[in-house]
Amino acid sequence: MTLPAAFQRYQKALEQELRAVLGQNISPLYTMMRYHLGWVDEHGEQQPNPGKMSRPTLCLLACQAVGGDWSTALPSAAAVELIHNFSLIHDDIQDCSWERRRRPTVWKIWGEPQAINAGDAMYVLAQLALFRLQDTAVAPHQIVILSRKLNQASLQLCEGQYLDIEYENHLDTSIGEYLQMIGKKTAALFECALFFGAFIGTDNDRQVQSLCSFGWNLGMAYQVQNDIEGIWGAGEGHKQSPYTDIRSRKKTLPVIFALREAPGKDGERLRNVYGKQKLSTADISRVLGILESTGAQKYSNQIRETYYRQCLEDLEGAQLPPDPRRELKQVAAFLLGEEAESP
Repeated sequence: MTLPAAFQRYQKALEQELRAVLGQNISPLYTMMRYHLGWVDEHGEQQPNPGKMSRPTLCLLACQAVGGDWSTALPSAAAVELIHNFSLIHDDIQDCSWERRRRPTVWKIWGEPQAINAGDAMYVLAQLALFRLQDTAVAPHQIVILSRKLNQASLQLCEGQYLDIEYENHLDTSIGEYLQMIGKKTAALFECALFFGAFIGTDNDRQVQSLCSFGWNLGMAYQVQNDIEGIWGAGEGHKQSPYTDIRSRKKTLPVIFALREAPGKDGERLRNVYGKQKLSTADISRVLGILESTGAQKYSNQIRETYYRQCLEDLEGAQLPPDPRRELKQVAAFLLGEEAESP
């Protein structure tokens, strides 16, 4: 699937802003952060491999879409990206993940204590990044509002991560509880990214609120899409391999739905499998069969489509010019594996 032009348009400026935030410090702590961001290998040697930077791209695109100068919003876009990556460093520790982006995770190379330090430092740098807005003529009272929003989103992210870990020990998590959790863990930072760009670019409250809602619903659809790919995988070039989340015994939306819907012995079998410490190939096949019999994939796709349709309605409600509206649609479609609207 072709990368939308917006990603390429902002990438160089985003990388320059992020490098400026990290500065020239050459201590191992900063090497860990640069490694996680894909700039260097574990020895500090240059090895550019940045991610797509979806959230900061949405931030800058929102600023441009409402008529603002997107370069003004660069520090806020960098802040969002750093918050996202701080959470990933900690998430890898909590999930005991050995790899991210096909490389060993930070904790796997440097150990858990130092990885925690790297994540904490990245969180602080995200806060400091916002103060660089002073150099782009953003008013001090606006920076305070943005700082409050970033901290609120960060707190929601931590609350969502807490719930995600807490639900690992339960087989009775409801779909409502799960959707609330991903709203905090994933959608809140998407919403924050769109708020940053729109707020810096315009004083039109209706546009700001519509784009915030667009971001939140896109984040929800994006996480449900990840849930689907985490079990059934996707074609070449997608993020997940088949059955990854089953092997990890993750209770994502399809599994939660099946735990609720599976009748009699199937429900008991599913609960027994998810009570094990390690799953066999037969266990995985058994889970896949139960998911299929309950229609878990179809249900999850319906939930994803509901949020996707809502985010597109929110985008229409923002009353943007045709070109930026189309670009935001293209980015949303790309993130959800949909065919993008032609230019």
